[in-house]
Amino acid sequence: MTMPTPARLAPRTVRSVVARMSALGAALPPRDGVAVFNGVYLSVTEEVGRRLADGYFHDPSATEELDVRFAERYLAAVDAVTTGGRPPACWRPLFQLRRHPGVRPVQFALAGINAHIGHDLALALLDTCRARDLEPDALEGDFDRIGALLTGLEERIREELMPGPDLLDVADPLTHLVGSWSLEKARDAAWAAFRALWGLRAVPELAEEFAERVDATVGLVGRFLLTPLPSGQRPADDCHGPPLT
Repeated sequence: MTMPTPARLAPRTVRSVVARMSALGAALPPRDGVAVFNGVYLSVTEEVGRRLADGYFHDPSATEELDVRFAERYLAAVDAVTTGGRPPACWRPLFQLRRHPGVRPVQFALAGINAHIGHDLALALLDTCRARDLEPDALEGDFDRIGALLTGLEERIREELMPGPDLLDVADPLTHLVGSWSLEKARDAAWAAFRALWGLRAVPELAEEFAERVDATVGLVGRFLLTPLPSGQRPADDCHGPPLT
């Protein structure tokens, strides 16, 4: 369950997370698959940051810690790839196929969200409860408030990243592929995985095995989401860029 040590100092506030993701986005070609996910995640993190200051969350301090610990796992995966390391299984499909000409932007976005919520969220919840000596119920209310912020995320992704109706019809494989994944179900599964890990905390070897199985399963889903679609090919010069920095 332990992520590789990041190559950079881990962020400690939502503001520092936003700064790191902004710098990462600026360093990548816009069509790079990691850049696509990073842009979606950055906008969500910025919204969480605004809500931390306006009384939206019951416990803003714990929510910020959760948000930062959550982001650290994505950034650690980025740093692992940058330094020649191996990211968790859930992230490997995105990093391996990030420049594939047959994968469309919406697939990159959903594959990143799948990896981050399907695997990283449960571990971030566990880390936050341990660090603050909290029971899971203490985080549930603000976990649901974050969920409310994400309600429009899938719709926004489809509006901004899916081809227009003049280019896509109901028979297009992309329509079926994108419709097969649900953010709400992924969040429900993450909460269930967190509760299972919490229950197994006194048996670390079983907890680690369970987390590894979750990681592998989420990775398989990510591979499916990134199925190359010939009709979505992009020009070759859009599919290459510098390594992650």
